[in-house]
Amino acid sequence: MRNPLRICTENYDIHINDFKKSLKDLLEGKKYSSIAVLVDENTERDCLPLFLEMLGMEIPIIKISSGEIHKNINTCQFIWKQMMELGMGRHSLLLNLGGGVIGDMGGFCASTFKRGIDFIQIPTTLLSQVDASVGGKLGIDFMGIKNSIGVFNDPQTVCIDPIFLKTLPEREIRSGFAEIIKHALIKNENQWQEIREIKDLSQVDWHVFIADSVKIKRDIVQEDPFEKGLRKALNFGHTIGHGIESVFLEKPDFLLHGEAIAIGMICESFISNEIAGLSDKELNSISSYLLSIFGHQPLEKADFKAMISIMGNDKKNIGNKINFTVLNGIGKVSINETATKTLIIKSLEYYNGLAL
Repeated sequence: MRNPLRICTENYDIHINDFKKSLKDLLEGKKYSSIAVLVDENTERDCLPLFLEMLGMEIPIIKISSGEIHKNINTCQFIWKQMMELGMGRHSLLLNLGGGVIGDMGGFCASTFKRGIDFIQIPTTLLSQVDASVGGKLGIDFMGIKNSIGVFNDPQTVCIDPIFLKTLPEREIRSGFAEIIKHALIKNENQWQEIREIKDLSQVDWHVFIADSVKIKRDIVQEDPFEKGLRKALNFGHTIGHGIESVFLEKPDFLLHGEAIAIGMICESFISNEIAGLSDKELNSISSYLLSIFGHQPLEKADFKAMISIMGNDKKNIGNKINFTVLNGIGKVSINETATKTLIIKSLEYYNGLAL
């Protein structure tokens, strides 16, 4: 058992390997009138029994279907209806047990139910533990645009336990690893060099990388909580990645979030090489490592127009220009940089060419 670690933010604490005590202390201190836990079919099967054993009490369950495709207003209406039928009020608590979709949507539903009730994030995937657990960004997808409806609101606390990672398939671990890579690329060249030594994800001590990655995001978010400036650095790989992810949602060979973001990071590294000073050596290093971990997923040229259209709807854009976070070098970023549609297409073609 790893030693417990508490990472403090201005408004709440993130507990790693301290699940039982941190949650028990908070519940005893708050005296909630009622509590419910939000799960999907995967976390109900794989995580809920362990969670309830650690919690030491039975609580009502709200169950939704898993997957980004269900992160929409219809599912929110179902959650609100269940909360209403359970008699939850202003002094109730919602526990969000699951990955990024559960955290985003559960936090959004809690923040809007009866004008806002408390919630706690209990991320169970590597992706949600290093990314969605920090920063208070909550929301749902609308009209095919990811996270286009939402709020900023902080949880009471975040409880991270790497033991839940043992319930995940390798593909989900790999998806979460993309965000750890992103944090290193935008902020910590030394961590990037350590990451490049990882060849077998099944042998990684995730406790160490989760803590380091959470600290990077915590520091950025505390400096810019509402994404007016520096926090946009966290968007590296996501402008193109979200466009790819959204298009692939409609395909049988859909991509997980981290898989799409890995492609986005390669494409946006190409753009960084073209306009921001990222060296050829660094571009090759990023591209070759990401391909070694994630493999190559060909992109259909017929989908480029739809991908760029989705990028044009990104909420971080200003006017009609598509905004990017780019790398001036590994560990160094610039925000609010723009790229032409021609350059974006070149980056997608560069990625496709890596398979040759």
